[in-house]
Amino acid sequence: MTAARHFTFKVATEPEEFEAIHLLNYRTFVEEIPQHERNPEERLVDKFHDLNTYVICLAGGELAGMVALRFERPFSLDSKLPDLDAHLPPGHRWCEVRLLAVERKFRGSAVIAGLLQGIHREAQARGVTAGVISATTRQLKLYRHLGFEPFGPLVGREGAYYQPMHLSMETFEAASPILTPSPSHEPEPRRPVNLLPGPVALADSTCEAFIQAPVSHRAWRFIHDVQEVRGMLCALTGAHYAQISLGSGTLANEMVCAQISRMEAPGLVVSVGEFGERLADQARRSWLPHEHLCLPWGHTLDVSKLALLLDRHPEVRWLWTPHCETSTGALVDLEALKSLCAQRDIRLALDAISTIGTIPVDLNGVWMASCASGKGLASYPGVAIVLHNDPIDPAPEKLPRYLDLGLYASGDGVPFTQSSNLVYALKASLENSDWFTKHERIRRMHARVRSRLAALGATFTVPEDKSSPAVITLPMPLGVDSLSVADQLEEDGYVLSCRSNYLSTRNWLQVCLMGELDEGEIEDFLRHMEKVNPWRPAA
Repeated sequence: MTAARHFTFKVATEPEEFEAIHLLNYRTFVEEIPQHERNPEERLVDKFHDLNTYVICLAGGELAGMVALRFERPFSLDSKLPDLDAHLPPGHRWCEVRLLAVERKFRGSAVIAGLLQGIHREAQARGVTAGVISATTRQLKLYRHLGFEPFGPLVGREGAYYQPMHLSMETFEAASPILTPSPSHEPEPRRPVNLLPGPVALADSTCEAFIQAPVSHRAWRFIHDVQEVRGMLCALTGAHYAQISLGSGTLANEMVCAQISRMEAPGLVVSVGEFGERLADQARRSWLPHEHLCLPWGHTLDVSKLALLLDRHPEVRWLWTPHCETSTGALVDLEALKSLCAQRDIRLALDAISTIGTIPVDLNGVWMASCASGKGLASYPGVAIVLHNDPIDPAPEKLPRYLDLGLYASGDGVPFTQSSNLVYALKASLENSDWFTKHERIRRMHARVRSRLAALGATFTVPEDKSSPAVITLPMPLGVDSLSVADQLEEDGYVLSCRSNYLSTRNWLQVCLMGELDEGEIEDFLRHMEKVNPWRPAA
């Protein structure tokens, strides 16, 4: 047994170690790399399990990583390359290295190096002089860096291709000083799992775009790229026009509010939580003639009942409401609301800040909608967005310059100073996102989180069929402090929302699925919640 700081490397011998191997095997080669089909047990036993020797890494009793060795032919690779020996250099005694996997939170640490040293130790003990591996094409740079050489064609299937590679023990030994961690080596801290409603987890390409040298907002290239961003936003939402400005989602709502004021007609603001109440506050501050339909928090808007209310108030000419009430997760039936407003010639304005990018949103039939860069669009906060379907002219006699959408719409789209860094980060996110895949992934993660937390005893502010898949609000049980739970989770690497006043005063905790998350990170979080379980009855 070899110990490294924080980690213990050994050959697996205990039943609980083998069980942990089957679970990590599933998370890696089913959920992350789709090599095998999903199963309800979420457990994958390798077909060569009884013949494998597993070198594993333990971190405080938890399985941090593993690799399997097979010393007898036929190897797994024999079935994929029937002429395997023809591709290999002669004169070696071979082993096969398989199932190299490291838990996400331990990646970037000393785990890989320690597992490789374990491979070397076990191979030496059996007189092995070289090894073959089927290397995932996602990590070819890593395997080449470790000294592996590719041979033969790719094997596997779409989404799970592997490159056969080999490595001699001599090559490994030459590189081992580089791979051996210093006795004082500390594992690199893993990136926290970001479950906030903003700022959200970002893709590397978005971060890289942001850190480029700034460009003048008057440069021709920048103006051209702004037009592209506006076009991509319209394509994503079905809106005819998109305007962007330097600011937050609140600024986008102020711009919507300013346009509503030009109507000089009575309207209705509907709220079922904090962000609807903020719209009502903005309407009051702008002296808009309106009524405020304030429903209890956690309720959802019943469009049929709204229709009865509007029948009694035919003077209403506009309606403003959040599409998703981010404080509770309540989601309005947008198609029903659009139909209702169209029948009564009511202009519909939406706060769509928490829905665009997280679910399919069709703004056809919506007068105006606000959005922001730092939530479902998975970029840095700081770009306020207003999408609209009617042409808008400037209103110099009515509106402050910065709030006048017509100034944005009538010119080149950049009437005032804009941050090129923020715009290019947003552009990268829009260009590199497969929205259908992201929406489906959020939907799956939402269903998994709710079902697993419900099994622990959790309750929710909104029923699943009326909730945004990107927002899960969790009331904490009596005697359990949401801030204390959040502090413990953050210390363990999971950042949840709880510190906004509207959450903390209600003792609520939020899991939000808006940014660049993957299902493996969510699985890690859920396993951790099963250990923490704030709903567990007090002893």
